[in-house]
Amino acid sequence: MMHLKKNVPLTPLTTFRIGGKADYFVEATGALELAEAIEYATQHDLPVFIFGGGSNILFSDTGFAGMVIRMADGGLKVSGEKILSGAGVPLFDVVRAARDAGLSGIERLAGIPGSFGGAVRGNAGAFGAEIGSVISSVKVYVRDTGMVKEYSRKECGFAYRTSLFKKNPDLVILSAEMNLTLGDKNELGKIIDDTVGKREAKHPQAASCAGSFFMNPFVKDEDLRREFQKDTGMVPKDDKLPAGWLIDHAGLRGKKIGGAMISNRHPNYLVNTGNATAEDVITLASLVKTRVRNELGVRLKEEVQFVGF
Repeated sequence: MMHLKKNVPLTPLTTFRIGGKADYFVEATGALELAEAIEYATQHDLPVFIFGGGSNILFSDTGFAGMVIRMADGGLKVSGEKILSGAGVPLFDVVRAARDAGLSGIERLAGIPGSFGGAVRGNAGAFGAEIGSVISSVKVYVRDTGMVKEYSRKECGFAYRTSLFKKNPDLVILSAEMNLTLGDKNELGKIIDDTVGKREAKHPQAASCAGSFFMNPFVKDEDLRREFQKDTGMVPKDDKLPAGWLIDHAGLRGKKIGGAMISNRHPNYLVNTGNATAEDVITLASLVKTRVRNELGVRLKEEVQFVGF
């Protein structure tokens, strides 16, 4: 049964710790509660926004004039080399469950903030691994028909930080199944610890931010690619350059507007230093895009979703 709340603060529900209030708010644990909430919103002519773990989201300072639905839990089941997880389960919980079952394939996703459903929607990835590569099927709620539909991995359209579901907001992820491979629990645990350590070394994971703010762009400028290789000692991957390196190269490390700051440790992290507004973040992001475009000839695209603007 749906539990409807009014005037709910959005700030504590996101990793950015920014945002006003939602006029209406519902936590849905499955298709029935989701359908009930969407039906209520339709009957009362309310815009709807659906999210999970609260990462990769920037809510407006004025909040959301409609209904915010948060996908919560949904359960997790391990069966042989398969894991079935609800959309609202924290991604790190799924990674730990795979480790405990001795299953390999998602250990390099350890520490990525947010929910499992959000990770599937955005094809989350890190250190050469992407969640789309292990997904076997995804179950969704289709908003315009009110039906539940299942998609195979081939139908999901996974690509760099995107999927069919990110491109089509009418498809709301309820759960997904992964096909993993057998591995050694101890070795998987070491990889997870190493991955979390690497993420922490780049930037404190408890910081109030949305994770990487911009997607790594495709860059064909050979001079810029050689400069990256000379500066870092690394060869560019897949025709892309790290957005953080480009932001740093434009001289923006540590730049601050209001309470929003470009991290000194990871320039692709825009951080809420304590009192940042959404307007501060947007202004800083706009500055970054303009400087990188004008000075380096590269267009950056946000990975973070703006809501309520």
